[in-house]
Amino acid sequence: MKPDLLEILCCPVDRADLRMTATKTEGGEVVEGALTCTKCGTAYPIEDGIPNLLPPDERD
Repeated sequence: MKPDLLEILCCPVDRADLRMTATKTEGGEVVEGALTCTKCGTAYPIEDGIPNLLPPDERD
């Protein structure tokens, strides 16, 4: 996931801003990490460069 995408993404639960935490990067892109809502604190995983923005109760 390119960090620039953070500008257009928001929490699907309450539409608040997201904060990115990267645990693995490659070529300036986040491959593994998480997006965390600045309001409700819900964390959304980033796996293989793809953020999973499904609400927690709808994930596998």
